Amino acid sequence: MARRSIPRRTFLRGVGATLALPLLDAMVPALSAGTASAATPVRRLGYVFMPMGADMTRWTPPPGEKLDKLSFILDSLEPVKQYLTVVSNLELRNAYPGTHATSNAAFLSCARAKHTESNDYYLGTTVDQVAAREIGRQTQLPSLELSMDMMQTVGQCDNGYACVYQNNLSWSSPTTPLPAEAHPRIVFEMLFGEGGSKADRAAALRRRASLLDFVKDDLSRLNGELGAADRARVDQYLESVRDVERRVQKAMADVKDKSLPDLDRPVGVPASYAAHARLMFDLQLLAFQGDVTRVTTFQLARETSNRTYPEAGVADPHHALSHHGNDPDKVARMARINRFHVSLFAEYLQKLKSTPDGDGTLLDHTLLLYGSGMGNPNVHDHVNLPAIVAGGTAHGMKGGRHIRFEKTAPLANLHLTLLDKAGVRVEKFADSSGKIDGLFEPLGI
Repeated sequence: MARRSIPRRTFLRGVGATLALPLLDAMVPALSAGTASAATPVRRLGYVFMPMGADMTRWTPPPGEKLDKLSFILDSLEPVKQYLTVVSNLELRNAYPGTHATSNAAFLSCARAKHTESNDYYLGTTVDQVAAREIGRQTQLPSLELSMDMMQTVGQCDNGYACVYQNNLSWSSPTTPLPAEAHPRIVFEMLFGEGGSKADRAAALRRRASLLDFVKDDLSRLNGELGAADRARVDQYLESVRDVERRVQKAMADVKDKSLPDLDRPVGVPASYAAHARLMFDLQLLAFQGDVTRVTTFQLARETSNRTYPEAGVADPHHALSHHGNDPDKVARMARINRFHVSLFAEYLQKLKSTPDGDGTLLDHTLLLYGSGMGNPNVHDHVNLPAIVAGGTAHGMKGGRHIRFEKTAPLANLHLTLLDKAGVRVEKFADSSGKIDGLFEPLGI
């Protein structure tokens, strides 16, 4: 290239705000001398937690290794089927005795939660934090922890377990849970605020109409260094940021017109669950696109959540339906909630697929695990867990398949395999017995 290259860690800056940029052609020469390039893209990991298991009869694909036909719960994933592998017959052995608290706590730790209602809780370092220590060192945020619910519950929540086990997916050590954020405005400030306390960043961002107005001078200077293709890519990215910002602002403006929110939803978020979830997924997409973080976790709802889902045509509280007593009507309604959650994940995958990143897309360069720490919630078991691996074709993910183990295998084996493909080399994770053969094609990495 005749024009000089710009560093990957280039930001547009304004007072109190900073905007990371997506990977541009103008960055590739600089990257080729460093640790990443178009040929060796940034590696990312994302984890999405679905509470209270699933109706596995409507989740599990028909027999066969190929995903020729998707099940009722998974059918919204059809447009991205070639990027998916459904993994069946995984188990969380350390989640027993079966509880909601241990389902949530063990999903990313595969560790046994200490039975306590006090503050002497003890679990294990979660897989996302193992990854963040390695692939998160070069980013603004080593990891991003998100949820859909407020963390208002304290004390004892489930069978003598402290609420901390249900409130937090991510733990940086056995005694350090990482609280997740459910408020889109706060997440936006985390991604695009610069320096100072949360209050300082929030005040700076609110002093102006738009983040993009605040960085327009820096943007003008940058455009002079970019080719036509890069300018178009930046314009597309900025429009995505603008769209998310508009939706965040609308949610805040709507607060005064709302009736009392449900107990699980923070004040100042979109009124509908789907609109809130889509916004939280889009914030993760922007975080990946701007390389603000390379590791995310997202809790679609807390275990024992009594949220209802009228958008899915289900008026019953989710937790009550999960204890269905094998009533066919209740099981069918629970399956509709499962299907609704999966449909939102499917939309996210399609957006990742349509977002360019280096020599492919964000979906090509991101490995995602969607699943639950519970199988059949009616009996609180932790075997035959619902689990989907998505994306990662640049890392050798085959996709379009269903892997079913004849004998139960530890969920930790899947975590260990995904860590390895993300470039995080560890010999063992929790109760793992080895990596999963056949999930990826060999790439010599």
